[in-house]
Amino acid sequence: MKVLLRRLWAEDEGQDIAEYAVMLAVILVIVVGAIRLVGSNANNVFSAAASSIQ
Repeated sequence: MKVLLRRLWAEDEGQDIAEYAVMLAVILVIVVGAIRLVGSNANNVFSAAASSIQ
C-alpha cells in the first residue's frame, strides 16, 4: 500500500491534465465574455446605422 501511495504521489501526469483543464476553462470564459461584449456593441452599431438610413 505504501508503494502504491508513493507512486501516485510521485506521478505528475494527472497534475498536467488538471492544469490544462483549468487553463482551457479560463480561456473559454475570456472568449465567451469577449464575444458577448463585442456582440452587444455590434448590435448597437448596426441598430444606429439602420435607424439613420431609414
